[in-house]
Amino acid sequence: MQLYYIRHGQSINNANTENRGYQEHSDPYLTEIGKRQAQITAQYLKERQTITNTDSWNSQNQFGFGFTHIYASLMERATETAAYTARALGDNILFEAWVDIHEEGGIYAREEDERFKGLAGKPRSFFAQNFPEMKLPGSLDESGWWNRPFEDEDQRQTRADKVLAELLARHGDKEGQPEERIVFVSHGGFFMRFMCAVLKLPWRQAALGLRSWFLLNNCSISRFDFRKDYAMVSYVNNTNHLPGELITG
Repeated sequence: MQLYYIRHGQSINNANTENRGYQEHSDPYLTEIGKRQAQITAQYLKERQTITNTDSWNSQNQFGFGFTHIYASLMERATETAAYTARALGDNILFEAWVDIHEEGGIYAREEDERFKGLAGKPRSFFAQNFPEMKLPGSLDESGWWNRPFEDEDQRQTRADKVLAELLARHGDKEGQPEERIVFVSHGGFFMRFMCAVLKLPWRQAALGLRSWFLLNNCSISRFDFRKDYAMVSYVNNTNHLPGELITG
């Protein structure tokens, strides 16, 4: 099984990281730059969806991708980013929400007087109206998809470990069945947790007392290969499909 991890396009929060007067949005939407990044990524993946050479080692996807499933976080910026690719690839690719690949913390208030208060998240009608091609969880109703307290630090790695185990159970290689090629459209913070899950790394600890982080640019692509007896990180944070002026953090 191959997993392709795509970070969402630039959000309104991303665009204002240096703006001290900016009030962060609890569920930030894509900027015009973010939409353009997502559109270019979708077109790039569409043009390379068909695998043109099955005899050679396709380690950098030089012969295509061959995606079979697309999963997106239910945070608006990830869902919209994923929808561009899902629409470009057409109805033959399953496009589905995966609640647990959301960003760290969940949906929560950013205002000083209510900071870290859990919020509702978008309701079912929002996704049905704006992303009708996405399969939604049966439990999602008009009360919103989050409706929980702020996700504490001690819950985050457990969630990433659970996602990895479920991914392998759903899509891991099975005798006599074709290999599945999965897309996650998710978030930078969750990627760090996911890498810790895959590689059994301690959280943010590097050598010599340094703090570690895996940088992901908006709409970058990272690839994991999972086989019976190993997990391989083939590449991380590939942005070669984006023009230089659209590479953002």
